[in-house]
Amino acid sequence: MPPTLYRDTGYTLRHLIENIEGGRIGLPDIQRPFVWSAAKTRDLFDSMYRGYPIGTLMFWETGAEVGTRQIGTEAGDRAPQLLVVDGQQRLTALFAVLTGRKIVTKSFDEINVRIAFHPEDQTFEVTDAAIERDAHFIPDITALWAQGGYKPTVRQFFQRLEQASGQPLSDAAKDVLEERVDRVRDLHEFRFQVVELGASANEEQVADIFVRINSEGVKLNQSDFILTLMSVHWEKGRRQLEDFSRGAVVAGLPGPSPRNAFLDPSPDQLLRVAVAVAFRRARLQHVYSVLRGKDLETGKVTAARRQEQFDRLAQAHTKVLDLTSWHEFFQCVTAAGFRSRKMITSDNALLYSYTIWLIGRHDFGLTVDELRPVIGRWFFMAHTTGRYSNSPESQMEFDLGRIGSLPPGDGRAFTAELDRIIAANFTGDYWDISLPNRLDTSSSRSPVLFAYQAALNILDAEMLFGDQRIRDLLDPSVQPAKAVDRDNLFHRKVLAGLSITDRRQVNAIANMAYVRWPADELSNTDAPHDYWPRITGAMDPEVLERQVRWHALPVGWEQLDYLTFLERRRQLIAKVVREAFETLTGERPAYLPTTPADMIAAGESQGTEFKASARWNVHTRQADKSLRHNIVKAVCGFLNSEGGNLFIGVADDGTALGIENDLTTLESQANVDGYELFVRQLLDGSLSTPTATTVRVHFPEISGNVVCQISVAAAGKPVFAKPAKGGSGATDFWVRVGNATKQLHGDDLLRYQEEHWG
Repeated sequence: MPPTLYRDTGYTLRHLIENIEGGRIGLPDIQRPFVWSAAKTRDLFDSMYRGYPIGTLMFWETGAEVGTRQIGTEAGDRAPQLLVVDGQQRLTALFAVLTGRKIVTKSFDEINVRIAFHPEDQTFEVTDAAIERDAHFIPDITALWAQGGYKPTVRQFFQRLEQASGQPLSDAAKDVLEERVDRVRDLHEFRFQVVELGASANEEQVADIFVRINSEGVKLNQSDFILTLMSVHWEKGRRQLEDFSRGAVVAGLPGPSPRNAFLDPSPDQLLRVAVAVAFRRARLQHVYSVLRGKDLETGKVTAARRQEQFDRLAQAHTKVLDLTSWHEFFQCVTAAGFRSRKMITSDNALLYSYTIWLIGRHDFGLTVDELRPVIGRWFFMAHTTGRYSNSPESQMEFDLGRIGSLPPGDGRAFTAELDRIIAANFTGDYWDISLPNRLDTSSSRSPVLFAYQAALNILDAEMLFGDQRIRDLLDPSVQPAKAVDRDNLFHRKVLAGLSITDRRQVNAIANMAYVRWPADELSNTDAPHDYWPRITGAMDPEVLERQVRWHALPVGWEQLDYLTFLERRRQLIAKVVREAFETLTGERPAYLPTTPADMIAAGESQGTEFKASARWNVHTRQADKSLRHNIVKAVCGFLNSEGGNLFIGVADDGTALGIENDLTTLESQANVDGYELFVRQLLDGSLSTPTATTVRVHFPEISGNVVCQISVAAAGKPVFAKPAKGGSGATDFWVRVGNATKQLHGDDLLRYQEEHWG
């Protein structure tokens, strides 16, 4: 029989309160934003009063011995022996009401939770001004548990009730009412069922047990769990994270502030950054390990290891919360053309870019002036391509690994490595094919739309037909009377006349522009071929020329049919984005040359994959048709992600094997032309859409061996592949995640499609 990881026990509410106040039970939520409403607290007391079950609490033994001092605190701050895993909000509500302690709201205001009791109706209410005046209520039941407060509260209640009714209460009535008030006071003897998990249970087991015993099937919130665990050994560090987060949200606090235009950070987000800076790890499981003192290599937990890891974490923690670093980083984001959080679709792109900024500053010795252009380029790339949107932890671990392999203190190598990764993502095919395809959407929250807006800001572009700078209109410090918005170039009524009514087509990114219509054109619903010459006839030719370029209007666009206009404008928008991005390179060349050999040497990644062969099994040394599906799956994954390069004839370790064995299986046309034909037929026969415009096939020579390089651009719509076992339809959906290709199903598939294509 396997050992039991838990024991069932019980605590009275009074016992729980005493243990929380004495520090044996850790309840950090009393200092954190309280997510429950006052009404839920009222209902909790009502359920207890009526004797209803209110759920099981779950505690976890921390392994801290009695009297163990917390990391970095005075001797009086002791680590709790029990940690509240499930029931934090319930206990916070009860603790706040019974002790009168203030709680922190979502807006970081400190308030008392005040619950009233109506003895005649035996009901509870949230106290408000009307209830304060109502003599039939005890307006704040906290007084019932205050030292020396019970009897005066009851007497005052009777006095108010008699004054309101104009007659004395009978002794019998007083007895009934007092008995009901006694029942409220006696709630501190309410007994809770508690599951106590032993210290031998690890983090994953605790999370799994939580899910299994929770009657509502609620998943354990990882960030809450981490911060709760952090409070055991380093409450001071946790408070610093929470104070920083509060300072980023609350306006008007005295002194320097972390408030910024882009992000309201949460404590767990800041902790992620600190762990990544200290340990070059991005996965939450590593955060758990650090906080418990687990050796990341051996898995052994020791107090010495905990102290050592907390020392490293504390150093990184100080760097992360340094206000100068924090605001210098956001200068990089601003330099990249982004003006406010309205242009940000990924907090992860900000947080992980900040991580890389900190590593460059402290571990590679770069100055803030040296970091600004390279981090601006990095953020522009990461945000535009959605680098940290799907499986962000895996991708960040890959990036940290690349940086970690560099010589310590070599700032030039650090900058060059970031530029190599940027160039591997922003290839010629990306600008010419992938980005125009990604622009084929109507989503107003698309990263590629914000890349175009950032480009217009970088280029200091004016609004079409106006002289106002777009970047000034997007300034978060400016509150215009009317929201600045984009407008249709082809009016919806014009498109309706062409039988085009689908919202996605009408509001396509390529049909929208920042326009300042002349006063006499505000109500115009004319076709472009009518209004364009009328408006531009009075414009300065030089102004018109630059606005046409910035707003990506094709030559003679007003005469084009609508779908041709959309296609050509998407291509021009991509060119504007590229032009703006290239201005961020400063003194550096626009692109570092990235040869097939460079890509292979860099190893498999989000944008690079290796396959030893497509037709010849190197293990059985014979032709194998099952290998072909691996090629289809890989190309499908790149199409549905940000594009990439598949190398056939390259081993997993990057050794160039060549495609000679594959060629021998082609029989009549055993050459590269025949191989390309095989690849084309395989893909077009196995995928849901033709690949002529998104897939290019090359045959570079690497170390004396010819390999096949399949360059894949991102698709403008979802692409499906036929299953490995065949079938008449293409039903499988694959995406590239980190250095692997993953199949998505159901809700995950629908969510990905919505986020990726809009």
